[in-house]
Amino acid sequence: MRRSALACAVTASLFAASPALPAPAQPLQLPRLDGFNVIQSPRHPFGSASAKLSLSKARRLGAKAIAVVPFLWQASPASPDLARGRDMSDDELRAAIRDARALGLAVVVKPHVWVPHSWAGAVAMTSEAAWRHWFADYRRELTRIARVAEEEKADALAVGTELAATSQRPEWRALIGDVRHVYSGSLLYVAHNIEEAEVVPFWRQLDAIGVTLYPPLGADSDRQFRRTKMRAVADRLDALSARTGKSIVVGEVGLRSAQGAAAKPWQSVEERASVPDPALQADVLADWLSILDRPSVRGVLVWRWFTDPDAGGLDDTDFTVQGKPAEQVLSCAWAGVCEKNQATAR
Repeated sequence: MRRSALACAVTASLFAASPALPAPAQPLQLPRLDGFNVIQSPRHPFGSASAKLSLSKARRLGAKAIAVVPFLWQASPASPDLARGRDMSDDELRAAIRDARALGLAVVVKPHVWVPHSWAGAVAMTSEAAWRHWFADYRRELTRIARVAEEEKADALAVGTELAATSQRPEWRALIGDVRHVYSGSLLYVAHNIEEAEVVPFWRQLDAIGVTLYPPLGADSDRQFRRTKMRAVADRLDALSARTGKSIVVGEVGLRSAQGAAAKPWQSVEERASVPDPALQADVLADWLSILDRPSVRGVLVWRWFTDPDAGGLDDTDFTVQGKPAEQVLSCAWAGVCEKNQATAR
């Protein structure tokens, strides 16, 4: 998805292939991955007391897992030069994994490519030479992250997130093989919506199918339409799981707490200003969680949660669920702690 407000602040400061290995003979068993994509806030680095408090709050809501999101950076969609961002050091990544595991949370390390004024799905080179350069840079940065994930025993690693214009390239097969030499845990790729997920050619080499879910959901008040759309997407996920023999991990699902957000769930605060509507966010997440409660889905990671324990609030219109009615929806779904006054679907 196109990243929104605090992700922009977090990343504002960012300025030859080995043979592919076959898929594991015995697919690795993933733990249940229900929880949050956790973004490191500028003044609350992983390892700090405030970040630990924030993770504890997520755990109390019933989260069983977190996705830790280190950013890679490139100047434009066609730039072949890619490097690790300065948003999260290796030491902070280590602290994130350690602190989450200390709380009993499973950990997915989920790198994202950041492209200023654009998004990861637009990344596409203009020549074969540029593609080779880009994949060499991407391999270098991903294997560096994979080494940390291996040393700290992260449960899973995403080899990519929403790189829709790259996923038909042949380089992915060798890249996945290289990562398997470094990292022994579960591997997944997080496709952009069901449309990319259905055509990714390298699922056989991975342990699970990851997907982000941001389909247009119609008018805020049209619950029947959005649930019909959600069911259609979930049915296609079932079919993909049956065809590939892989479990589905919803690597991202979310909605801004803002009026009009259902029509374009991917839109950021920078793309469209709006008045707060925290009840809408709660309602849509409740619908997603009920419809994705099916055997093919091994976990749902909500976008998003910040290491700032005081982030969010009722006046906030970003994706974070912190300090909003959506917290009670998630607590009810994940921990069985339901309040009578929690937001109800419209």
